[in-house]
Amino acid sequence: MKKSVVLSLFMLFTAVAFAQNKVASKMDSWAELKSFHTVMSQTFHPSEDGNLQPIKERAGEMLEAAIALHKSQTPADLDKAKMSDATLRLATQCKFLVGMVVEKKSDEDITKQLAAAHNVFHEIAGMCNEKH
Repeated sequence: MKKSVVLSLFMLFTAVAFAQNKVASKMDSWAELKSFHTVMSQTFHPSEDGNLQPIKERAGEMLEAAIALHKSQTPADLDKAKMSDATLRLATQCKFLVGMVVEKKSDEDITKQLAAAHNVFHEIAGMCNEKH
């Protein structure tokens, strides 16, 4: 009984790891998405702890990365129309974010806007995981 439970858990963890690697490999192979992810992770995660300095310093870089992502060639196995819509929304969220940083809006407002951009990024990452 214990062996079958252990085997089942092993198979489950292997399947989850494979799915995560599939997303990671699509992100790794799409240079513009990988670049955007780097900026997002280095600015969003500190904001979760109340540290907005990284996003205040790098909001322009994030916008540039979002625009580059939108203009880039969508991988052939992804829905180009859906991805184009999502990357445009991402760039728009990043543009709003830059405006808020420039206008020195409240930390609360900047945090909410960064979270909105982060949500669109996760939508894009999810599309990279969809089966076609």
